[in-house]
Amino acid sequence: MFSKTLLIGLKADHFRHHLDLEATNALKQLPGLDVAIRNLLGPVAEQFFYLNNIASSVLVGENQLPDLHKLLLEAARILDIEAPQLYVQQNPIPNAYTFAMQGKQPFMVMHTSLIELLTPQEIQAVMAHELGHLKCDHGVYLTMANLIVMGASLLPLWGTVLTQSLQERMLEWLRCAELTCDRAALLAVQDPRIVMSLLMKLAGGSPTLAPQLNLDAFIAQARAYDAVGKTQLGEMLKTAQTAQLTHPVPVLRAREIDRWASSHNYQSLLQKNKTHYNNQADRTGKWRNW
Repeated sequence: MFSKTLLIGLKADHFRHHLDLEATNALKQLPGLDVAIRNLLGPVAEQFFYLNNIASSVLVGENQLPDLHKLLLEAARILDIEAPQLYVQQNPIPNAYTFAMQGKQPFMVMHTSLIELLTPQEIQAVMAHELGHLKCDHGVYLTMANLIVMGASLLPLWGTVLTQSLQERMLEWLRCAELTCDRAALLAVQDPRIVMSLLMKLAGGSPTLAPQLNLDAFIAQARAYDAVGKTQLGEMLKTAQTAQLTHPVPVLRAREIDRWASSHNYQSLLQKNKTHYNNQADRTGKWRNW
């Protein structure tokens, strides 16, 4: 039976992407931004999204969708972090997101269309990606990013509060943070092909098409995307294409995971932790780092 390495003592800086670090440091240079989000936007947004979830989503637990609950607990244990609440929400757009403010109870939301598209291992990769946001303490800036992405449509007031310049900087930070969280997904499932398959399905999958997709062809496609950026025009077009996106394009994310999976950094994290986690082992207990 396949067993996974428990990453006891894992810290965010052990796997944080350098672009995430640079973008986070840039946001920290904006005076008062942390305080404004935490004290002004945070409490309202937290209550708003909590009410939205509790009213229109299903809270996962031991007695409610227990298979999903087990996947979450396993991923959290491997990454050495306590599991947040998980909600499943009916939505035709495949998506998942996390909301967390320091000192508050975080939660994760997964859309039904995303769950239907993926295998159990790929679902766990999504969960681990979201756990990566918590592990890296992305909460304060993630709150602002979530307001930009979701709140603007739900509460039009947010669109007038946030300047265009700040929105662009937040989206740039979010794209960089996603690269770190893809690494958290790999650390949890410990198979790069699972993470890359997930990204392939996000790029062009459906419940009907998913079994027909060819992962090796998608990896080759990612390398072709790399080649386009070797010209000045290609790099400029790539930048323009992604400027308003919340996530890096899937082929770029797959390429980044493909590279990191063969890196000394990734291999050393697994080698340092010799404790293995059997899928059927006891899942009770509290985990650290929160």
